[in-house]
Amino acid sequence: MSSLQDRRRFLRTALGCAAGLPLMHGSLSSAFAREPKPSIEVTRLTDDIAIFSGAGGNVVAARDVDGLVLVDGGMRGRSRELLDAVTREMGEKRIRALFNTHWHPEQTGSNERLGKQGVKIIAHENTKLWLGTQITPPWSEKPFEPLPPAALPNETTYDVGELPFGDDRIRYGYLPQAHTDGDIYVYFPKANVLVTGGVVSGAGWPLIDWYTGGWIGGLANGLRTLVGVANAETRVVPADGPVLTRADLEAQQKMYSTIFGRLQQLLRKGLSPDEAADTGPAQEFEDQWGDSREFVITAFKSLWGPMSPDA
Repeated sequence: MSSLQDRRRFLRTALGCAAGLPLMHGSLSSAFAREPKPSIEVTRLTDDIAIFSGAGGNVVAARDVDGLVLVDGGMRGRSRELLDAVTREMGEKRIRALFNTHWHPEQTGSNERLGKQGVKIIAHENTKLWLGTQITPPWSEKPFEPLPPAALPNETTYDVGELPFGDDRIRYGYLPQAHTDGDIYVYFPKANVLVTGGVVSGAGWPLIDWYTGGWIGGLANGLRTLVGVANAETRVVPADGPVLTRADLEAQQKMYSTIFGRLQQLLRKGLSPDEAADTGPAQEFEDQWGDSREFVITAFKSLWGPMSPDA
């Protein structure tokens, strides 16, 4: 089954389970087909940095003398379990900052809990705007409702920024119109750990959320930026899946640039999304990434805004 098909099955299941509950940006994954796991798994990167997976997207927790910094916060329904696991594993209760790499629910599910505690929530301005409005993307049968004011990012960026972290400084920066129009990366220079959010997938074809500003050209450009941040020893933490390397980023950048170029040509020929997919523009990558048809259709639709605004 393709990642996109798995994702739609997940959405139907999650929405069904959420009946009667507030749909606080309830179940839109950063990459297709990322069902929550029964238990939260921990992967240590250093003594002070760990990945927590299974509560939504990958969550990175980093400890310094002032407390914990989290990059993303999993799904709302798993937030308490996630935060308990983080404090238990890291041996620290105080969370002083939370990054949202983009607006999707698998990244922002701890915003309300931590926002009410006065935690600094850092995101791109566009992420804050999406979280503050009702969103009804075409792949969801129900709208994602605005988060309450306390759950919204309280420190935003339009470009790049830094956050003091022990004897180091966390660097973060904007990846324009890639996976969404509010993606940021978060880089820990001393540990050489780069957290990419949904711009990078480690487990199948990614979601290009064209409905909230993402497109395949921006995805390729975002990967080029990430390659420039990383080096040969950098450990790259994608939104989902295992830790990657700079070489993996380079391979993905080359792949998406290739697909992007082919889709541009097909768009200029006047093809529809289904007709474009019929030509197999990503066929040679399917042995590694799985059936590409639905990804190609979504990527093709993502061209309409940037390349043919009257379509």
